[in-house]
Amino acid sequence: MGMEVRTLGAAELAEGAAGEFAMDATTLLEPLLLIDLDGVDGATAAAAAARIPARGGPAVGFCSGGIAAELAPLTAALDLTYAAGAVNPADRAVVVTDDAERAVAEFADCMRRYPQAASFAAQVVRASEGLPVPAAIDVESFAYSTLQGGPEFGRWLAARRRLGRPLPPAPESDPVLLTADGDTLRITLNRPERRNAYGTALRDALVEALRTALLAGTFDKIVLDGAGASFCAGGDLDEFGHTPDTATAHQIRTRGGAARLMARLAERTEVRLHGHCVGAGIEISAFAGHIVAAPDTVIRLPEVAMGLIPGAGGTVSVPRRIGRWRALHLFVTGIALGPQCALEWGLVDEIADGG
Repeated sequence: MGMEVRTLGAAELAEGAAGEFAMDATTLLEPLLLIDLDGVDGATAAAAAARIPARGGPAVGFCSGGIAAELAPLTAALDLTYAAGAVNPADRAVVVTDDAERAVAEFADCMRRYPQAASFAAQVVRASEGLPVPAAIDVESFAYSTLQGGPEFGRWLAARRRLGRPLPPAPESDPVLLTADGDTLRITLNRPERRNAYGTALRDALVEALRTALLAGTFDKIVLDGAGASFCAGGDLDEFGHTPDTATAHQIRTRGGAARLMARLAERTEVRLHGHCVGAGIEISAFAGHIVAAPDTVIRLPEVAMGLIPGAGGTVSVPRRIGRWRALHLFVTGIALGPQCALEWGLVDEIADGG
């Protein structure tokens, strides 16, 4: 049976109609709650906001007009809100759209297809919001490992394996290039034949390069870019499912990945994006202190559609740039984001041709 979605008015939510997640069997089968915010006053918004933590499941608001300032406590408490009218540009809890009902319906459709992965994404960005980066990365990875044993990823992996694709060939040249110029270290992802996919060889080489930058102590600036037509196409899909077990995979992701090092080097690091910047490509980059996107940059986070969540630090780095609400929108819908919207939201800091 498919997942059902309930819709309530904010007044109904304020009165307790949503139930409590841990006690309500209906809510377990209907994890997504949609909240109609049209015509809500400040007192109702505050009362409804107080009900959200007890529920436990994802709750998404929608409004056919703008979001008044008095609704801020409720939109902050929700997992995401879609609005079709004027919104304070600094309000990261709201995604502005031409048609809020259509946008929330599309979000619900994505949740119906991947309810576990989408629910985990909402839970993880909430749980890790106030944690230090290393601890938040661990929370992400625990959830990722759990989903690796779930049916949604299992279906994706089975379909992938039916393609009969082999493991990627060994790199023909260094997968990451280092160039020192005075006090600047340039790190270049160098597997253009695989669109710089974040596979084992490139990951290990990037980690070694970041360790070099951290330990050397002589570089005031680190520039990370990519060779070829794309900055990074995300994880190498031909390697998925080949780690010996999920516990080992957790150790590799958290202790052998690039996220922690990028976070430590953030103040000195500039990333230059171009072309496709998918999954790990934006997850790792978003830790950097300054991100420059070329006009042809396309950003996507497709992991939920694979039955997973971002696993290279993206549930930590992306929300800390654009807020957990807009991050969840990107995670669940997998929508492509262009450089102008990325700039307006704060996912990148500048649009310029590479150099």
